[in-house]
Amino acid sequence: MTTAATSAERRTEIKGIICDILEIEPSDMTGTSRFKEDHEADSMGAIEILSTLERTYGIDLDQSVLPRLVHLDAVVDVVDQAVAAK
Repeated sequence: MTTAATSAERRTEIKGIICDILEIEPSDMTGTSRFKEDHEADSMGAIEILSTLERTYGIDLDQSVLPRLVHLDAVVDVVDQAVAAK
């Protein structure tokens, strides 16, 4: 079971991963700022985010979840579900 501290730490780590890949400052990203529209991410960035999250958390994420990975809150939700199911 995920504790609040673990979830908060994971969220911070995920945000860092995404900001590194999209080459943006963490202060420029909110939970709901959209990667494509607000941060000019492309599909290759989304795939890189997906594969980095898989390696970081030892999870398998099907490419069918890519359309859900539109902002930080959604990514955290997808990763939390995958980690819980592991």
